[in-house]
Amino acid sequence: MSMPALPRDTSCLVFFLALLLLSWGGAELRADPPAGPPLLFDADAALRLSQQSLGRPLAAYALRDRGGKQIKLNDFNGKPLLLSLIYTGCYRTCSVATRSLAGVVEKAREALGSNSFHVVTIGFDTQNDNPGTMASFARQQGLDKDEHWFFLSGDRETLKQLMQNVGFFAIPSPKGFDHLVQATVVDGNGIIYRQVYGESISTPLLVEPLKDLVLGRPPTGETAVQNVVRRVRLFCTTYDPTQDGYRFDYSLFIGMFIGGLIIFTVSYQLFKEVRRSKKLGKY
Repeated sequence: MSMPALPRDTSCLVFFLALLLLSWGGAELRADPPAGPPLLFDADAALRLSQQSLGRPLAAYALRDRGGKQIKLNDFNGKPLLLSLIYTGCYRTCSVATRSLAGVVEKAREALGSNSFHVVTIGFDTQNDNPGTMASFARQQGLDKDEHWFFLSGDRETLKQLMQNVGFFAIPSPKGFDHLVQATVVDGNGIIYRQVYGESISTPLLVEPLKDLVLGRPPTGETAVQNVVRRVRLFCTTYDPTQDGYRFDYSLFIGMFIGGLIIFTVSYQLFKEVRRSKKLGKY
């Protein structure tokens, strides 16, 4: 037996009430969003989240290198660490940012030493980023032969915690992910020291914090002579904007030598005058 048809007015009323209930339910969902970063990407909010990570210790997350070997981030303690997060399906921004980072890293190594700090790139798209895709990404960037640059990947929960730890926020988008282009500088004790942003990184913005960490903090067991040498390197390694690189500036020593020579010459002349005056006084 078929159901009797509802009057037209009643059908409209039911339809209106259904829409009202759906709207009310949706409003309730929007009124109580999950805690944490905003669901829609907001560059200013992402920047604030990133800056809030400064001073935090970086936890000992277990990740996998290109060969599948487990590496923990605290394995890099003892030297500064430069950490970047990318996803291998990003065919422009992450590639451009990584190549730019590589150029600055080369200049930093020339100024501070080839093995004075570690570099780690981590794939955060856990559905696609794995040891194999990270190895392929390293080859595409021309960094697969760099023994001091590690390309790591991990499981979903580990990457979620790591991203929160370093203040890195990414959300899915039609083109892949929306996120800040961020390089994180971690000191030798595993404390987040500085955040540097942008696809094309200015050389001093990245090298100066590394310089502070590599040359500005005395390592354990440093002798007095090593301390002097380190301090001289710290003050005399300067950025040359004409070459977009760092060089050891000898002008400080030249200035000290000239100043010392002037002081010696004036002192010697005064000494001679004093002796001459004493001799004249005897006659």
